[in-house]
Amino acid sequence: MRPVFMRFPAIALVAFVLAGCGKSSDVDSGSTSQEKSVFSASAGQVVSAPAGSLLTPYAAARVADQVSFGATPSLAADLSKVGLETWVTNQYALPVTQIAAPEFVVNFDTQNQMASDRAWNYLNGSYYDLLVSAPDQLRLRVSWALFSFIPVNSKVQTYGVLEHVNLLQRHAFGNYRSFLKELSMHPAMGAFLDNVQNRPTSPECPNCAPNENYARELMQLFALGVVKLNPDGTTIRDAKGKPIETYDQEDVEAMAKALTGWRFAPSATQLPSSNWTNAGHLMEPDSWRPTHDWNAKVILGVNFPAGRDASKDLDAVVDVLMNHPNIAPFVGLRLIQHLVTSDPSPQYIARVSQVFRNNGSGVAGDMKAVIRAILLDPEARQGDRPDALGSTRIGKIREPLSWYVAALRGLDCKKALRYSEGGVVQPNQQNALSPATVFGFYLPTDRAPGSNLLAPEQKLLNTSELSSRFGGWALSALNDPLGTNNDAGCQIDDLAKMLERSPREFVDSLNVRYFRGAMPPLLRTSILDLAAGQNTWGSSRQRAMTLMQYALSSPFFGVIK
Repeated sequence: MRPVFMRFPAIALVAFVLAGCGKSSDVDSGSTSQEKSVFSASAGQVVSAPAGSLLTPYAAARVADQVSFGATPSLAADLSKVGLETWVTNQYALPVTQIAAPEFVVNFDTQNQMASDRAWNYLNGSYYDLLVSAPDQLRLRVSWALFSFIPVNSKVQTYGVLEHVNLLQRHAFGNYRSFLKELSMHPAMGAFLDNVQNRPTSPECPNCAPNENYARELMQLFALGVVKLNPDGTTIRDAKGKPIETYDQEDVEAMAKALTGWRFAPSATQLPSSNWTNAGHLMEPDSWRPTHDWNAKVILGVNFPAGRDASKDLDAVVDVLMNHPNIAPFVGLRLIQHLVTSDPSPQYIARVSQVFRNNGSGVAGDMKAVIRAILLDPEARQGDRPDALGSTRIGKIREPLSWYVAALRGLDCKKALRYSEGGVVQPNQQNALSPATVFGFYLPTDRAPGSNLLAPEQKLLNTSELSSRFGGWALSALNDPLGTNNDAGCQIDDLAKMLERSPREFVDSLNVRYFRGAMPPLLRTSILDLAAGQNTWGSSRQRAMTLMQYALSSPFFGVIK
C-alpha cells in the first residue's frame, strides 16, 4: 500500500499557495545577516554560529538558495566564511562555462531519429550537468533567468539551442546593451523569430514584406513590455485610469523595417541540415542592397534618418531600447523574481532600476551591478534571520527544474541523472531547453489564483507535478537497478546508512542539507513516524529516498523564503 502522504497531492498544492503568501511589511532595518544565531537541527532553539563566520549557517544556506541551483553544505560553508559580497565578486571572476559542441551535435542526419536523439540528449545532459555541479552557479542562475523570458525551443536545431545557451552564459555578467545587440544578430534567434526572413518590399523583390515577429517580441518580451512603467514597476495610467501602451503597431512596423537585411553567415562548404543556420557564427548584413530598408523611420518617437545600413539601424534600435524608461524596471523585475522573490515591493524594484540605469559610473545595463544590487538589497536580506520570516512575503515557489536540481545538489551529486537509454532525467512539467512558445514556461506577471500576488512559477505547480514529487517519479533514477547513475556521485548510500543507524541522524542530515537547520518540528516528527512504520519495507536505500522525497515535497522546501 502506498504511504498516506502519497495520496493527497491536491492538498499539498493548497499548502504551497499558502506557504508562498504572507503579510507584507516594511523592511526591518535592524535585521542583518551579521547576527550570529540560527535554529538548531532539532527544533527551534537558537545556537551560535562558528567563530569568524560572516553569515550564520541559516543565512548562508538561505543565500545559497538565491545564488545557486540549490544549497550544499560546502557552498553554505564558503558563503559563511567569506560573506555574500566577496562570494559574488569571486563568482564574477570565474571563467564562463560553455557547452562544447561535438561533431555529432553539429552535423548529423536529421532524418535519423537515433542521431537526433543522441544530439538532443547530449545538450540536455550537458546543461543539467552544469546546473548540478558547475562552479559558476550565480552565472547559471542569471542565464537561466534570461532564458526564461528570452527563450528558443526545438523550432531551432539542437546546435542552435546550444549556442543560445552559450550566448546567455557569456552575457549574464556583461552589459544588457551588448546582449541585445548580439541577441539580434544570433542565428538561433534569427531562426526562432524569423528575422532572417525579414525583407522590405522593393522593386527588386515586390513580393517581399517586413516580418514583424522579432521586432514585436524584442519590445514586448525582451526589453520593454506592453504598458509604460514607472521606475518602481507600477503601471502608468491616463486620466481615466487606463494603462498607457508602450508602443503601437506603427512602432512595430518601423522597427521591423529597421531590422531588415540580415542573413545567416555564409559558409565555404555546404552546411548540413542539422546546422542550416550556421549556428556557430553571428548573422551578417546581406550584401544585396534591396534586403534592407534604407528609408527614414520613426520608432518610439526617435527619428531614424534615411541612408543607414542594417548595422547602423540595429545599433540605433538598441539605443532606443536602452534609453527607454521601461527597460530598467522591466528587466529588474524579472531578475529579482528569479533570484529572490516573485512579488517584490515597488521600492525594491525602484532601487534595482536605479542601478540598471546608472551603475554609479554613468553606465546603463551593467549586469554585475544590477545582480549585486538585487542580492544585497535590504528586502532580499531581511529573511536571513529566521525570526524575520513571519513578517515578510519575500520568497518564491521552486519551479520544477529548480526543485529537482536542488534535490540533486543536496545529495552532492556530481552529474545529472540519466535513463538507461541515455536521456537525461528531468521534471515532466518543465523540459528545460524547450518551452512551448516564445512566452517561456510562464509570464512574469502571472498571479496566484484568487490573489493579486505575483507567483509565476505556480503555473507549473499542478497536480501532475506534485504527484511526481510525492510518487517518486522525479528521483526514481536514483534507485535505478541497472546502475546507470552509479557514477553521478550522489550520496544516497550515506543517507541509507544513517537511516539504518538512527532515523534521528537521518533526519538531522536532511535538516542540514535542505532546510537550513530549521526543519519545522511537525515535519521532523512526521518523517520519524514514517520511518518507524517503514522499517521492514524495501532496502534502506529505497526507504531513505522515499522519506527524502516526502520531506522535499513539503512547502517548507518547495517554497524558498
